[in-house]
Amino acid sequence: MRQVSELKKLLEGYRLVTAEILYRMPDHPKLLQSYIWQDYDLEPKYPALSKFLDFWSRELDGPIHSVRVGTRRVIHPSEFVRADFTGAIH
Repeated sequence: MRQVSELKKLLEGYRLVTAEILYRMPDHPKLLQSYIWQDYDLEPKYPALSKFLDFWSRELDGPIHSVRVGTRRVIHPSEFVRADFTGAIH
């Protein structure tokens, strides 16, 4: 069932989103720790990432320092390449 819903999302324009979250260690606030989050989400508002970051702010002790986001379309239109030359080799 999960595979069907993932395919449906991809066909609806969802992208694979990866976020690197740098946060301060609760016991050592001068140290930064890295956390990688990845899921399918919609550009440009990123509702799934926003929901996760809201959860983080509300429930976890380590305050977020910064978030770096990268996206990639998993399914995209195929590219048509036109041949400029055709010939036969004997």
